Amino acid sequence: MISSEIRESGERIGFELEDISTRKVGILAHLKERSNGAPTVGKYHVNLTDIERIGATAIRNALIEADVVIVDEIGPMELKSEPFILAVEAAMISKKNLIGTVHKSSSHPLISLIKASANCRIIEVNLHNRDRIAFEIITELTRRMI
Repeated sequence: MISSEIRESGERIGFELEDISTRKVGILAHLKERSNGAPTVGKYHVNLTDIERIGATAIRNALIEADVVIVDEIGPMELKSEPFILAVEAAMISKKNLIGTVHKSSSHPLISLIKASANCRIIEVNLHNRDRIAFEIITELTRRMI
């Protein structure tokens, strides 16, 4: 599962999420689109339906079908969804390799659990290392899977 910006006339108006296995795409959060009772993060209305229908489902399916579970990202919008949280927790206790992105300053209990896990390696992305992180991750995954 990955997320990306939605832009209109050069301005960010929301975020979409995609199941990279099935290519299903949905709205993660949007300035204008809003369902009744939708939680907000900043000025964005979070779409719990698509987080659960696409995001959480993508994680659960990856636990069955994939060697590596990728979650970009485990952020404040996604963390409004209990099914999403449960799917990430299931990925953490599975024997699958999990690659996820988290906010450095998040104090959400799931992020604290991830950061405290002995099985997790945290890599802080910055201007100096961002171009080589993919190589480092691939190298480590290859080593673990052999």
